[in-house]
Amino acid sequence: MPVAQTTDAQPLSVEARSVRLPALAGDPALIAPVIERRTLSRAGNELLIEVKAAAVNPSDVKAATGLMPYAVFPRTPGRDYAGIVLDGPTGWIGREVFGSSGDLGIRRDGTYATHLAVEAEAVVDKPRTISWEEAAGIGVPFVTAMEGLRRAGLPKPDETVLVMGVNGKVGQAAVQIASWHGARVIGVARRREPYEGYANSKVEVIDASATDVAARVRELTGGRGADIVFNTVGDPYFEAAHQSLALRGRQILIAAVGRIVQFDILEFYRGQHTYVGIDTLGLSSVATAAVLRELVPGFASGHLKPFPIKANAIYPLEQAKAAFVAVAGSSRDRVILRPA
Repeated sequence: MPVAQTTDAQPLSVEARSVRLPALAGDPALIAPVIERRTLSRAGNELLIEVKAAAVNPSDVKAATGLMPYAVFPRTPGRDYAGIVLDGPTGWIGREVFGSSGDLGIRRDGTYATHLAVEAEAVVDKPRTISWEEAAGIGVPFVTAMEGLRRAGLPKPDETVLVMGVNGKVGQAAVQIASWHGARVIGVARRREPYEGYANSKVEVIDASATDVAARVRELTGGRGADIVFNTVGDPYFEAAHQSLALRGRQILIAAVGRIVQFDILEFYRGQHTYVGIDTLGLSSVATAAVLRELVPGFASGHLKPFPIKANAIYPLEQAKAAFVAVAGSSRDRVILRPA
């Protein structure tokens, strides 16, 4: 849908269809999205994007069910997207882009719509080799993984990274990024299963249901332990993660089931450990884009791969509730909304 590239023209107005959550739902089964139409145009610092695909994240479900008290209602949910620029400054129109955000879909209207207006600094050029659905699926998991590893210090080729919850989407993204940087990666799964994602090197998986995780990590590393533990689960693995850390090791935390853990301060400071907390909901659209730009070279080189998107995990806007229910049911598929 080409549009004249001029900065002086009146901003384009479109009739957008969007998913709306009228009110808070106490349970995923009670989420009651509706489809609304509204006229949308961009502000002076924004781009108007035709959304080709948007991903459904666990955080979207949590916000809809009251686990994020700062989420506003009514609103259009959705943090991740991919699409084509319809209106904006010269040089932008027609570009294929993707993005993610900590505030889109939570504090302001998000991506579950046919169109989106977002700051120009918040979008990233989509690699041509990646489909719309794959690009939309990169967002939250890869940004969370990259932000955690960046804040902890990107792993070096002589370091070992332990990923707890290795087959979750953030876990798989962390494996890809760590192995891209040459680190050895060990994974932890809650049951006996192989690593399901892509990696640049072999990933040894520890079955947490049948193995002492910390003891096995020490065995695999010659007693040294892991330089980085990326704990995607939180408190259930906190102690095992702590016991697995090497001298000056870093533990990254992104989630919690319970809020309180036992913490041995003596072991912490004698081990010279660092704990890094990551909350991507605190990142603006612009800040999130900066993280995505660090990842693009990895996708361009083939060292990073988008999550495969299954046909039965793609839903139209009108089936947004089914998409929410699938994610709430711990689907391992990357669930996508296709607005068109």
